[in-house]
Amino acid sequence: MTLLVTALAASICTVIWYKTAPKSKMNLGSLCLMYWGASLMWLVDAIFEYAELKEAYFTPAPEEMLNDLFLGLSVVILGLIIWLVILLIRDPKGVVKAAIFKKN
Repeated sequence: MTLLVTALAASICTVIWYKTAPKSKMNLGSLCLMYWGASLMWLVDAIFEYAELKEAYFTPAPEEMLNDLFLGLSVVILGLIIWLVILLIRDPKGVVKAAIFKKN
């Protein structure tokens, strides 16, 4: 479930990045790379877990699926938080700088 959640987030992010790539200043490439990295990590985890469990891998308990869903969602949310911090630090549109040095 974690692999599905992160791969879905990576796919959606990549489509948005591709559509806005030439003119976007929002650093969506960083977010895409984080999500694809997480997807690759979960894919390797799934391969090793399948090698260990064999056919039992395809019949997880509902509690395990729910835990995996929450873990996948928390990874996606953490990626968004890191991306927002990067965006605020780089400040591509100068919004933060203008707010800090705003003249009364």
